[in-house]
Amino acid sequence: MEKTIKRYFPIFALPTMLAFCIGFLIPFIEGIYLSFCKFTTVLDAKWIGLGNFKDALADPVFAHAFWYTAAFVVVSLIIVNLCALGLALLLVRGFRGTNLYRTVFFMPNLIGGIVLGYVWQLILNGLLLQIDRTITYSEAYGFWGLMLLICWQQIGYMMIIYIAGLQTIPGEIIESAEMDGATRWQVLKNIKLPMIMPSITICTFLTVTNSFKLFDQNLSLTAGEPAKMSEMLALNIYNTFYGRVGWEGVGQAKAVIFFVLVVGIALLQLRLTKSREVQQ
Repeated sequence: MEKTIKRYFPIFALPTMLAFCIGFLIPFIEGIYLSFCKFTTVLDAKWIGLGNFKDALADPVFAHAFWYTAAFVVVSLIIVNLCALGLALLLVRGFRGTNLYRTVFFMPNLIGGIVLGYVWQLILNGLLLQIDRTITYSEAYGFWGLMLLICWQQIGYMMIIYIAGLQTIPGEIIESAEMDGATRWQVLKNIKLPMIMPSITICTFLTVTNSFKLFDQNLSLTAGEPAKMSEMLALNIYNTFYGRVGWEGVGQAKAVIFFVLVVGIALLQLRLTKSREVQQ
């Protein structure tokens, strides 16, 4: 039976491989090629070398979007994971209504980013109008509005992952530590955190990549206003490609730079957290 499965494996894998090549691999390779070209459609692309990359790196709006996004990633990484871990530690205690609270905290993750952006725009603008402000009053308002939105959406999802990790810790270990006089902080620091490092790795990876790729929420909440000061990287690439005539190649170059950044940061983060897991 096993030999038969191995023999016909290429046939079963063929539809998936075709879909992967048509839907991802071929467009990805063509996108890299177009980043070195000046074009309006894929049929009139003319090779110009690194010109698009030079224009992309010289664009001050792109530079601002990068640092704005980097700051957002750092802050969201800290807030989302601390809040998610805190909620997970509370909900694994097994008090009454735990399952209901888990469901309530997780539900925002099921709502689409565009919908969330418009909903929170209405809520935040309604509150800010009390002081004659809107969410697009300044880049700081947009930053913290997006932070509130992403926290509300992501904390419940990360909480579920942390709960799964905490539930794998044998209760006997914690009981033994408490009998030996360990405080709650010592138990958390020396037992729980080291034993849920796989969950921490997953959550930090997801938080970093999701924050870097944030697009729908940014588009619907602030659309980059005022004056593109709250524009994150994904939205900047979109606006460059579709909103600036003659800059299609530059937009494609920005997309390649963005891809390299996200992959590089994600791999670095995974390496750091994985090395921490090995040490534990």
